[in-house]
Amino acid sequence: MLDVALLGTGGTMPMKNRWLTSCLIRNEGQGVLIDCGEGTQIALKCAGRSVQKVDLLCFTHYHADHISGLPGLLLSMGLEGRTEPLMLAGPRGLRRTVEGLRVIAPELPFEIEYTEFDAEPFTFPAAGLEITAFAVQHTMHCVGYRLHLPRIGKFDPERAKAAGIPLKAWGLLQKQESVEMDGVTYYQSQVLGAPRRGLTVTYCTDTRPVPEIMKYADDADLLILEGMYGEPEKLGKAIETKHMMFTEAAEIARDCNAHRLWLTHFSPSLPNPKDYLPLAQEIFPDTVIPDDGREINLQFTE
Repeated sequence: MLDVALLGTGGTMPMKNRWLTSCLIRNEGQGVLIDCGEGTQIALKCAGRSVQKVDLLCFTHYHADHISGLPGLLLSMGLEGRTEPLMLAGPRGLRRTVEGLRVIAPELPFEIEYTEFDAEPFTFPAAGLEITAFAVQHTMHCVGYRLHLPRIGKFDPERAKAAGIPLKAWGLLQKQESVEMDGVTYYQSQVLGAPRRGLTVTYCTDTRPVPEIMKYADDADLLILEGMYGEPEKLGKAIETKHMMFTEAAEIARDCNAHRLWLTHFSPSLPNPKDYLPLAQEIFPDTVIPDDGREINLQFTE
């Protein structure tokens, strides 16, 4: 299962009732944080999450509203006793940007490691997930993320019997790739059926609609897309600033067969995004305008 908490839903600047956009995805106790705008460490605590439960921090791009909260988050981690390394991942320019911000957080009791993408798509493992960064279209280089939790096939006792695998190895092979008993090695592939459908979360902000989003959001259990503007008359502004309308996000969710859509990264000029929710729901009924801290626990389906 995957636990998803949308910590902040604001774009450009924090509002009195809205932190800047960030999202925490947890799998078996490991946490992946996407973006870290101003106030993210406070948003984490408001959502009942610990700053220490972040194992990987991914950045979509390096505009201030997506990364300016990093120095404070790093300092809080250190003050609360973190010693294990923290991995940061993002498109080109990551190390240079972070080291610039660290002028005000120079001494930390833990190491920072970097995964910097020279080109996209770029896939890497973390927190038990397959994470893919893919290029989108904004006013600076920007990526979206697909986080996929794979699921192994069902145990097939008939296959295990046919392969002559001892009964005492059956349970072990449902949890690990191989088992050695009495000098013989048995493999998980001998006892499992075809892989089953896993879980997918696709997260993408600060972009115009592009085909890459459709590709990496196909059949997503949860699709989180920016909805910078809800007002139909703001389409020209969205095109100019390389952002997305509510209705455009809903069209993507519909066309890629997403299971549910959360909008985020609302413009400060949009005091009540829910006023424009019906426009999106006409296109994709399972659209939600989340408040900060919105959570969902995604479960495997048979």
